[in-house]
Order: sequence, then structure tokens, then C-alpha cells
Amino acid sequence: MGKDMILGVIKARLGSTRLPGKALKEVCGKPLLRHIYERIAFSRLIDKTVIATADTEANKPIVEFAERYGIDYYAGSESDLIDRIYNAAKKFKGDIIVKIGADCPFADPAVIDDVIQFYLGHKDKYDYVCNTLPPTYPDGLDTEVLPFSTIERAWREIKDPFWREWISSYIVEHPGQYKTGNLANEQDLSGLRWTLDYEEDYVFVCRVFEKLYPKKKFFLMDDILRLLRQEPSIAEINKKYARNVAYYDARKEANK
Repeated sequence: MGKDMILGVIKARLGSTRLPGKALKEVCGKPLLRHIYERIAFSRLIDKTVIATADTEANKPIVEFAERYGIDYYAGSESDLIDRIYNAAKKFKGDIIVKIGADCPFADPAVIDDVIQFYLGHKDKYDYVCNTLPPTYPDGLDTEVLPFSTIERAWREIKDPFWREWISSYIVEHPGQYKTGNLANEQDLSGLRWTLDYEEDYVFVCRVFEKLYPKKKFFLMDDILRLLRQEPSIAEINKKYARNVAYYDARKEANK
């Protein structure tokens, strides 16, 4: 029996109302999605990284971006994330899926590999492994690892359109149905906001890249932490926003 194919999947759309077009915003002369792809490609354990986007006119720039840079992609349903991930995994023959958001500009290959390694050490025990249950890493270093069998099962069984869009939240909030595992950081850094959802987040991301990227192309979590200790005012730029705001907003909207 051969080695499982570990597939990195960057889920990316341009439909954000809070920060339109965020995935392709430029940072240090490159589209953000290019930075994320390059950072994930530094993983020792991921065999291939692809983009999963939507096949709508609004998301055509992501398809054009992928084609321009020679990055493999799958374009499918905009709102049915289960279907999009499932078909991307089928297209690229992924046995183990590593799911990363295009709102994670500092996707850290070392953290990603730690979560993958944790899953590989417990693959008979868990259907789904992440590092956010509860969160102890900075918001924006979120990494999810799950076998194709979990994606296939969710694709077959989950019917509610809301949960088909928020598949990770469904798994976490229905613990009796899926066996979940979590990798915790040694120090609780969950109060740090390194994700991209608002204009202030973009200013924060640009500032960090401008400080670190010219000297070290693949700076890691510890490099950012060191910078924020040296220049604490940078962390204040986007500190006011809560974690997982997009999900909670969607829940409110769905419950109206």
C-alpha cells in the first residue's frame, strides 16, 4: 500500500463584503494569495497545494491568477464548501486534506506540519484534527486536517445549506458524529489577530510583511511574535475585532 497523498487546499473567494477582493490584494508587490501559496509550499509534509474557488464571474480573477502562476485549481460551488472541497480532493486525488483559508496571510508551514504530524500519529482515532478546538494559536494560523473519507461522508450526509458552507463548524458543533482532535500550542496566543477580514487587518498584514519579508521570505510565527514584542503598536492596529466574526455574523443572518 502506497503513501497517502497529502493535499493542501486553499479555499478562496472574492465575495467578502467587509474587505472586497481580499485574496488578491497586493502585499509587498505580490497578490496575497501568491504569498499564502508560497508559504504553504514550504511545508515538508504536503505533497501538492491547490486552490479551491467558485465558478462564478465574480471569482474569475482567482482562476486567472491561478492560471497565470501555474497553480492547480478547482472551481466549483460558491456556497457549498463541502462540495467544493470534495471535488477538489477528487480531482487531485487527495487522501488527506489540509484545509487553509485565503484569509490566513501568515499560514505557517511549521505549524501546518505539526498539525499534519499530529493527525498522522492519531489517524485511527480521529475523523478531523485542527489547532482551534479550543484556539491557542494566533487567529490566522488555523489549520485543519481530515481524511478524504470524512469529506466524502459530510458531502453525502449533510443536507442543510448553511452547514454545507460552514463544514468545519458543523464538525466541531456535532461532536457525537465526528471524532475530533486538537493540537494545542504551548502558550495561549489566541488573543492575537493575524487573519484578514477588515481594512485594519490589511494594514496590519502589510506592516508585518514590510518589516519581515525583505529580510526573510518565509518568516514564521516566532519571527512575528518577536516583531510584535519589539513594536507592540503594530498589534494594536486591528486588535478591536473578535475572533471568528464572519461565522458568527453568518449564524445571525441564518437565524433571522
